[in-house]
Amino acid sequence: MADIKYYDVIQKPVITEKSMGVMGEKKYTFLVHPEANKSMIKEAVEKMFDGAKVKSVNTMNYEGKERRRGRTSGMTSKYKKAVVQLTEDSKDIELFGAL
Repeated sequence: MADIKYYDVIQKPVITEKSMGVMGEKKYTFLVHPEANKSMIKEAVEKMFDGAKVKSVNTMNYEGKERRRGRTSGMTSKYKKAVVQLTEDSKDIELFGAL
């Protein structure tokens, strides 16, 4: 496994209607490094966001899909998604200040 630092684990937040709806329940969705495990994701969230205490981490691996463009076919890249549940007494993660 590669040497992954905590700031390389979380790549970007997932901004969808469903993921924005569960933010009220203190669940946040991120795209993460494909080789990161749950303990690495928990450590990265707690270090990157002040006052965040992680209760649980659920991960999902997505394989690439086959796409065609005329006669040429190829695969999209695979990725890993993590849903992070915070504890009741932890501070919220402020992804967007205006929302």
